Amino acid sequence: MDTLVIIPALDEAQRLPGVLAGIRGVDPSLTILVVDDGSRDGTPQAARAAGARVAVHPFNLGYGAALQTGYRFAVANGFGLVIQMDADGQHDPRSIPAIRAACLEGADLVLGSRFLGSGSYRPPRMRAIGIHLFGWLASRLLGQRIRDATTGYQGLSARLCAFHARSHSFPHDYPDANMIVRAGRAGFRITEVPVLMRADPQGGKLHVGLKPIAYVLKMLVAVALEASRRRAAGEE
Repeated sequence: MDTLVIIPALDEAQRLPGVLAGIRGVDPSLTILVVDDGSRDGTPQAARAAGARVAVHPFNLGYGAALQTGYRFAVANGFGLVIQMDADGQHDPRSIPAIRAACLEGADLVLGSRFLGSGSYRPPRMRAIGIHLFGWLASRLLGQRIRDATTGYQGLSARLCAFHARSHSFPHDYPDANMIVRAGRAGFRITEVPVLMRADPQGGKLHVGLKPIAYVLKMLVAVALEASRRRAAGEE
């Protein structure tokens, strides 16, 4: 089954080549799509030089918008499954086979969990509280244990990609616990697998100033909205 790796990227020209080399080292046959979300540092050129295919947003639209561009590309080109990763090097490519295997076993959404297996990932205390809060909410709403509801390291079936690709309400900024709840309530099968993740040495763009508080408040509202409505698989 043809697999597409989607990597949203914003000003990651320095770190992206190492990420792409790591993916190639795991499986040279994978097709990689870097979705440049309005970078100003030569990210598209760095991606092309490393052998990736590139889709370019003319200006910054948001992480979620970049993912949806990738989903639409996957659907248009007939990929059987998608693995999405971040461009900053936190997601260890050595976990790609585990995510891919879970997709091939029938899961529509595979969550790469930082808290299964060895559990070596240790987020800052306040961030850990948010991660566990949204994991608890998703678990209650879906009736299954979700340990890591904010992971961006995921695998998606072609069916789920098509569902997200045609959605007019896919969030342009934070597709996290809200989209897990949406997928689960629409009837898509969700599972988790342990993955290797590294701490971001730069701290992450989302976790500075008032951004963490804004994120938590917005995600709480988004999860509540998803919980208030049901969808059948295939509906927008």
